[in-house]
Parts: sequence; structure tokens; C-alpha cells
Amino acid sequence: MFYIALHSSEEKNVELSEIASEQNIPKHFLSKILQLLVRNKLLISMKGPNGGFRLSRPPVEITLIEVVAAIDGLDIFNKCGIVYKDCDDNDQCPIHTEYKKFRECLRHLFQEKTLECLAADALKADSIINLTKPGNSS
Repeated sequence: MFYIALHSSEEKNVELSEIASEQNIPKHFLSKILQLLVRNKLLISMKGPNGGFRLSRPPVEITLIEVVAAIDGLDIFNKCGIVYKDCDDNDQCPIHTEYKKFRECLRHLFQEKTLECLAADALKADSIINLTKPGNSS
């Protein structure tokens, strides 16, 4: 999503093969992920000579929690930290109170961070994601 946020526009789509090559992700695996994002209305997919993918909305309007929800769901924000089946506020595991605070902080972070700010932050620092903007050599 970061890569697409930086390399696509309303006039330009990013091809699956470009993303797979630049991000070193197997094409078949990436295709499944991108289709999930299309089904969840975070991406637009176009076929044909100018086909590829682009964001469905401006990157400032897409939050990290939307991406997580589309790919993995939001269970991470509800599950027990040590995977007790019946852990909740009434029947707590040994780390329930501390882990609940952590989950709430993480949810807040994911709700606040947009693709725009995350992509900008990644461009400023060393990142495991190759986010070089078109026309930049660094």
C-alpha cells in the first residue's frame, strides 16, 4: 500500500509485476493480497494496457487499521495476549490488564496513522520497504 501510495495517481496505475519486483514479493502471493484490498475498497484494479492498481482514495484518507482489517481482520485487538480461550474483563489471564492497555494503544496508533504519513516517514529513514519515489535515485 505504501508503494502504491507513492507510485500511483488518478492518471497512473502501478502494475502487479512492478510491485512484486520492487518489493521482492512473490507475484502470486501479492496478487491475492491486492485482490483482498480491492474487495475491501482500498484499491482500484484496472485491466488493459494502462492497467494496474491505485488507491481508491487519497493516502491521507486511508488509515493503517483499514489495511490491517482488510488483510488480517481486527481480532488482534480483542484476543488474549497469551491466547487463553475465555480471557475477558470478567475472567482475566495473568497479563490481561497490561495487554489490554497495549492493545488499546496499538489500535489508537493504527487508527491515527494514514498511508500518507507512514509513507513519508518511511522515505525519511532506512526502511525494509523500497519506497523510492519515481525520479529519485535514493
